[in-house]
Amino acid sequence: MLGTNVRAGRNELDLIVRRGRRVVFVEVKEKRGSGYGHPLEMVDDVKRERVRRAASAWLASNRNAGLLIAFEAVAVQGRRLVRVPFDVD
Repeated sequence: MLGTNVRAGRNELDLIVRRGRRVVFVEVKEKRGSGYGHPLEMVDDVKRERVRRAASAWLASNRNAGLLIAFEAVAVQGRRLVRVPFDVD
């Protein structure tokens, strides 16, 4: 774990995790109750762009040469976690 709730630029990164040569930027979403929809519905194009900008700012201020970069969204529903990788362009 490289960081939790990290401010980078004007945005926040929920989790920054390193797995071997990969650095994963993770957006975590939780909704209580089924009446509010699925948590991953909140990770739209705008949110993914904010995560990308924050990741770029964090990478610019940290040494990470040669590492692979990945992005994931994690939905928390009660005791269940759902991990979904996502791309940023």
